[in-house]
Amino acid sequence: MKKKLIGLTFKGKKRNFEVFKVPFWKEGIGLMFQRREKARALLFEFKKPVSFKIHSFFVFFPFFAIWLNSENKIIGSELVKPFKFGISPSEKFVKLIEIPINKTYNFLEFPSI
Repeated sequence: MKKKLIGLTFKGKKRNFEVFKVPFWKEGIGLMFQRREKARALLFEFKKPVSFKIHSFFVFFPFFAIWLNSENKIIGSELVKPFKFGISPSEKFVKLIEIPINKTYNFLEFPSI
């Protein structure tokens, strides 16, 4: 997976961090079956706006999902707990970032669980 630097604004502060672009053939797996402390932030990029639901089956730790539109504006975000189904934003999106809640990404100051 290729590394990519992403800059997002959380609580009025711009945060830069690395994400790993998920290849097409691995899009259905995401954070499933990964260990919490070894999990890395994942970036899913789609060629055109899409609308589908994600789930957290077989993800044994919480993660933060961020959906972006074609202008890289955040159109939705949610703290996703393990084994949840049917999570999606209200609009179509072209990018999805899944950020595991672990020591690597605690500087982002996620909302509490």
